[in-house]
Amino acid sequence: METEIQLESDFAERLQGLYSEWQAAVIPEPKLLLLNEGLATRLGLSVATLRAEGAALFSGQRLASGSRPVAQAYAGHQFGVFNPQLGDGRALLLGEIRDPQGNLWDLHLKGSGRTPFSRGGDGKAALGPMLREYVIGEALHALGIPSTRALAVVATGEAVQREQPLPGAILARVASSHLRVGTFQFVAVREQEDLLRRLADYAIARHYPELSELSGGERYLGFVDAVMQRQARLIAQWMGVGFIHGVMNTDNMSIAGESIDFGPCAFMDAYDPGTVFSSIDQNGRYAYGEQPRIGQWNLVRLAECLVPLVDDDVDQAIARLTQTLQRFPQLYQQSWREIFAQKLGITEVSEEDDALMEDFLLLLHQEHADFTLAFRSLAAALQGMDPAQRERFGIPAIPESWSPWHARWLARLGDARPHAAVAAAMDAVNPLYIPRNHQVEIALAAASQGNDSRPLEKLLAVLADPYRARPEYLPYSEPMPGSFGPYRTFCGT
Repeated sequence: METEIQLESDFAERLQGLYSEWQAAVIPEPKLLLLNEGLATRLGLSVATLRAEGAALFSGQRLASGSRPVAQAYAGHQFGVFNPQLGDGRALLLGEIRDPQGNLWDLHLKGSGRTPFSRGGDGKAALGPMLREYVIGEALHALGIPSTRALAVVATGEAVQREQPLPGAILARVASSHLRVGTFQFVAVREQEDLLRRLADYAIARHYPELSELSGGERYLGFVDAVMQRQARLIAQWMGVGFIHGVMNTDNMSIAGESIDFGPCAFMDAYDPGTVFSSIDQNGRYAYGEQPRIGQWNLVRLAECLVPLVDDDVDQAIARLTQTLQRFPQLYQQSWREIFAQKLGITEVSEEDDALMEDFLLLLHQEHADFTLAFRSLAAALQGMDPAQRERFGIPAIPESWSPWHARWLARLGDARPHAAVAAAMDAVNPLYIPRNHQVEIALAAASQGNDSRPLEKLLAVLADPYRARPEYLPYSEPMPGSFGPYRTFCGT
């Protein structure tokens, strides 16, 4: 185990023209608030060293060996409107960590001060939104969904002015990279074909090395196809746990297939495909049920960037890319089907099962049933859980109105497997604990306003083990009470 952090500068050395070298702003009193010890250990970093030096390292006040901080450039479609220059307006890539398996991981700061891409912003971050990103990343990771993760949160000791003064913080985030659809758009709109090729080759070597053996346009066509496959799977996984990203702009879509940039994201309580939490998404562009369509829309934007690399004949390149992208609905539906079949305990799933799954979701929508608890209710009934047990864990009984659908489902399961085994398999993929919106807000308010980290630490402990029912975690399985009011999330910038 190393006692000193050693970073590489792979992105900075290989992709000149896609960043500005920069330094973090000086802050008065950096203080390490949260350290993700499990992630640090996985990366081969010394927890003791990070405990001692993390405040300075994760605020950019002291640079690790090999660090070459850069603010990354990218463009993006924001709510469908193209902006040719966005970039890291309050963030810095410190460099890359090479883990014990030889994999590279970006170490990235958010809230570290103004950069050349700030566009009038203050470059700062408030503590609440940084803690939210920590919570959501860890929750998705525990649910088996690819995600960027927070390594640490550092308090800056200064106030950040939003609607009111808020305590400032910096998030240290780890990702397999921060290459986005918007990174390709930044280069393509400037018609820098040599840089575009270097960027694509870099992305392929880092994330899809199996494509490096392909030559010419086949390599870049394969790249679009590979990114599409990962995105189709990722979005289907979001749908399977009721996760709503909230701002699926092209600059927020990672080409590595990871969940990234958690602003106004949230998890759904009552099932409704039109659910929107973000205060800025007034037309529902990024509603829960729209996420697959937007995923494909974003992939089309990526494909547009790569036209010059796929074929010298523009029409031929567009035709080949279009043919590739037309597979997205099929890929997505296949992943969605597999995920929801598992959630319903169905093995050897087929297209004929789609109607059963969709009818169940329609039933949930009609009855405003809780999405997460509905699947646990089915499993509880299957294993004959008595009312007292259900009450201990916060699992409701199946309503009488579900009876016709329930009979169809039982017929589909058949008798090939014992019901107890089916229920156990369902409980292994259907979380009982998700980041319930009211619990997240309670924890963030206590930490950022009351200087009390205990609710946050308890919430993180619950979310780290989302499938195993425990009576002491009962408050975390319960849906948001009506008294909490209509829930809205904000970007935090």
